[in-house]
Amino acid sequence: MHTKVNDSVFNSFPVLTTERLVLRAYKSSDAGSLWELRNDHQVMEYLDSVRPKEIKDALKMIEDIHLSFRLKTGINWAITEKGSDRMIGYFGYWRLVKEHCRAEIGYLLHPDYWRKGIMTEAMSPTLKFGFSQFHLHSIEANVNLENDRSKGILEKFGFQKEAHFRENYYHDGEFLDSIIYCLLEKDLKGIGKK
Repeated sequence: MHTKVNDSVFNSFPVLTTERLVLRAYKSSDAGSLWELRNDHQVMEYLDSVRPKEIKDALKMIEDIHLSFRLKTGINWAITEKGSDRMIGYFGYWRLVKEHCRAEIGYLLHPDYWRKGIMTEAMSPTLKFGFSQFHLHSIEANVNLENDRSKGILEKFGFQKEAHFRENYYHDGEFLDSIIYCLLEKDLKGIGKK
């Protein structure tokens, strides 16, 4: 059992590869793709956060992502297909609670790539990395109550529902419920260990 997060993962950005994908550090040139993703109605339907209004807002998001890596508070990957450098989605550990070896994840994928196993393929090495390299004890996901697709992929990997907070989050003029899922290394299902 690990009782301390492994800060050495921040020494150089950990590029991950799978059969079809390369998960790499964000580049400034990803701003257009990030802006497009974060302004797509299907993508944002259950993502209760602010949309970048202009490309410069997406650039600022990328700068913040780079800063979180330098400050050792988060690791965020741009998901690309092998043979193409275009960002089609992302996965990240963005809220790190070092004293508890716990991090919250966030992820999304362009709708053109839905239902093709892409996010499952991206999450396999990133979740494994969280436990084996980053030395996390628990991985958390905060999901909109109505986001069945996201709940489904989490459950596929062995995440378990940990809490249901009623109207705990204010966004866009209304209070929303949150569902918290948690994954411990011992819960990680076989698909995530490949």
